[in-house]
Amino acid sequence: MRIFSFLKSGEPRVGVQRDSKFLDLYEAYKILYGTREAPGFLTDMKKIIAMGKPVINVIRELESSWPKEAELTSEPDWLPPVPAPEKILCPAVNYRAHGQEAGTPPPPKPYFFTKFPSSLVGHDKPVVKPKVTEKLDWEVELGIVIGKHAKYVDPGNALNHVFGFTVFNDVSVRDWQFPEGWPKTLNPYGQNWVWGKAMDNTTPVGPVIVTIDEIRNPNSLSMSLKVNGVIEQNGNTRDLVFKVEELVSWASQGITLGPGDIISTGTPPGVGFAKGKYLKPGDVMEAVIEGVGTLRNKVVQE
Repeated sequence: MRIFSFLKSGEPRVGVQRDSKFLDLYEAYKILYGTREAPGFLTDMKKIIAMGKPVINVIRELESSWPKEAELTSEPDWLPPVPAPEKILCPAVNYRAHGQEAGTPPPPKPYFFTKFPSSLVGHDKPVVKPKVTEKLDWEVELGIVIGKHAKYVDPGNALNHVFGFTVFNDVSVRDWQFPEGWPKTLNPYGQNWVWGKAMDNTTPVGPVIVTIDEIRNPNSLSMSLKVNGVIEQNGNTRDLVFKVEELVSWASQGITLGPGDIISTGTPPGVGFAKGKYLKPGDVMEAVIEGVGTLRNKVVQE
């Protein structure tokens, strides 16, 4: 199932995608069951994920019936698939080749930084280049969407806590992330992860969540990123240092993961700072992951 969040008349809704068609689940419920209103959870992705299998079964029934009157007549007004996740955890240097281009070897265990929900933007929405940076950079990544509460989970059981996967572009503000003189001179506080990774409206996610049953092996997915049609990154999750299940397990150590939380998985080589190339207003990024989708965003100046 390919499920997404969108705006309709300024209000959040949840829909499903089939090929190039999109179904409004709230409207589909009213039509199928002959009601004036539909359950509120059909407007809230986090609630859908948290309520689990019974609600997913209802959604599958709505998708199967596909009432034509509930079909969107145009492209959705996209939101991030989970508009306000409680936690966004991202591992640093989880591809060896990216570590080589960055001059930073992978850590002995996952090293996570966080982003804020205010940094997220949906598919086809502008990525805002903050006025305080001249070094905005791209990073295509597979995003893991947590399906149920997880704490101290073993890697062997970790995928049972995953709802699905999405495309995640870890856009980074390099002149804030890296201290002056980095990497030759590293201050005692390390990199500035918060301002380097979490400025407002800089992190595209989407367009959809593909449920885990549709992804045969998340540790073997090709991915790429283009800027203005030129391929900048090419990679595959088979090259992850820490696999999807290991990342979920590590992220759950001492921290309770909840429905809708997002864990990214790191980026393959080809980022801009390794080439001295950075995003400018008007640039269009296209992040593609096999079986998951294409996430497209244009850069605008703040």
